[in-house]
Amino acid sequence: MAGNVITLTTANFDETIRSSTTPVLVDFWAEWCGPCKQIDPIIREIATEQAGALTVAKLNVDDHGDIAVRFNVQGIPALLVFKDGVLRGQIGKMNRSKSTLLNELSQTLG
Repeated sequence: MAGNVITLTTANFDETIRSSTTPVLVDFWAEWCGPCKQIDPIIREIATEQAGALTVAKLNVDDHGDIAVRFNVQGIPALLVFKDGVLRGQIGKMNRSKSTLLNELSQTLG
């Protein structure tokens, strides 16, 4: 992935989440998912604007479904928020504006 977005895989997921010094927003997505494509530009904007304060990553569920199963991701896109290596929550429905997503992210992180 270009820019400030990290590509997660089964091989690097745990280490990336555990070693991050900032909260991590993980976008669970798939190439065939229309809503995933719609939210992608917003995710990338957040990654750029929050660089240094937030790590933004994407995980393709078709290629790394074991991680999606581990975190009970049953629909995509799904945004999970990790802090200090621990799952802190999931951001709700994806038909959100960037400002709403940032507000939900802030509430999730407390």
